[in-house]
Amino acid sequence: MDTQSLSAFLEVAESCSFSKAGERLHLSQPAISKRVAALEAAIGSKLFDRVGRQITLTDAGRTLRPYAQRVLDDIEDGRRALAQLSGQVGGRLSIGTSHHIGLHRLPLVLKRFTQKFPAVDLDIHFMDSEIACHEVLSGRLELGIVTLPTDPIAHLETRLVWPDPLAVVASPEHPLAARKRLRLSDLADYPAVLPDEATYTQRIIKAALQAQGLQPRVRLATNYMETLKMLAAIGLGWSVLPRSMIDATLVALPVVGITLQRELGAVWHERRTLSAAARALLKGIGIKQT
Repeated sequence: MDTQSLSAFLEVAESCSFSKAGERLHLSQPAISKRVAALEAAIGSKLFDRVGRQITLTDAGRTLRPYAQRVLDDIEDGRRALAQLSGQVGGRLSIGTSHHIGLHRLPLVLKRFTQKFPAVDLDIHFMDSEIACHEVLSGRLELGIVTLPTDPIAHLETRLVWPDPLAVVASPEHPLAARKRLRLSDLADYPAVLPDEATYTQRIIKAALQAQGLQPRVRLATNYMETLKMLAAIGLGWSVLPRSMIDATLVALPVVGITLQRELGAVWHERRTLSAAARALLKGIGIKQT
């Protein structure tokens, strides 16, 4: 039983697909199948049931899964701990971040980091903050630089770095733009373009509106802030965006009785040993590790 076979098994278990597991591990589907078959032979049990295109874990697969993850986590933690003994900052650092944070918060941070630590191989993945948190918990990413969860998540350490005030915005030509004072109920009469309801940002917006007994009329939803900005700017609806994104194409609507803010920061697994590279990056964004 080797770590490569365990990795292949866990990727198939996560994605329920041999081909998707191969894509994640940069291997062919036959290579993934061979590694899983070798693991099944080593333990003497079938790990997956294959019915047509559907792949599910057997009882043996469900039993093995947490142990396999623990083995790989322990090996990775050992590698990071040994690397710290050298005092050198290098190796691979896998992080996940949203497109908005990657565009508006990280460029200068990463520029300074790569200049100071050229031996670090940065592996950056752009994804929704919610997915990045899941990937950190699963061990596929070491750090997430994300919109922080609105509710605590077990075993996920979170640190605030950038408070991100939000504003209700619209095109200067929008009927509400000429009003000097608006109530939340005024927004309900017009369509909105908002983040997808699965996002932390949308939960913040929805909670504020529902507290007033309001339900927005969502015309379009997308996870990309830059797309929402464009949709609002061309008049497809009002939206909620970071105040830092407001320019001449938008106006902040003077809505009384609502204060919106999300928190941007870093997340990592509380039970995992952080590499020297991860600690250096956290320090670079203002987070000190004890």
